[in-house]
Amino acid sequence: MTSSFAERYGKLISPPVFGVLLLSIVGLFYTHRLFGRGPVSIGLQAVAVLLMIWARVTFGMRSFHYAANPTEGGLVTTGPYRYMRHPIYAAILLFVWTGVAVNASPLSVALGLAATAMLALRIAFEERLVRRRYPEYDDYARRTKRVIPFIL
Repeated sequence: MTSSFAERYGKLISPPVFGVLLLSIVGLFYTHRLFGRGPVSIGLQAVAVLLMIWARVTFGMRSFHYAANPTEGGLVTTGPYRYMRHPIYAAILLFVWTGVAVNASPLSVALGLAATAMLALRIAFEERLVRRRYPEYDDYARRTKRVIPFIL
């Protein structure tokens, strides 16, 4: 069987994509634009952290490194994966954009957009891999939104 584009290039692209994502978040932290400042923004970021923990526990140990292999160990459709296909990335986006919204500046928006773009790339590559490995993924994708339950 020939390997797909995502399989061939995903391993090459994943580390730099992860690096840009990490640098974007570090940039927000370093410029004091990552964290919320009031009860609403801190609450939203706490929800993001809880979602991340729930998703990581549900997904299992395979998700605890930058090059997590989404195709090993079976298709996960329980826990937060019942409501969205990418809850880990949704948690990152919620945390980052809450910080950007509270600490808005051209730099924070640029870093937020960079993080979002890197997550979109990871989603695209991961979905190609998972679709290829699990035929039931198409049905799961039809009934489950990517990052915002019932919306997107």
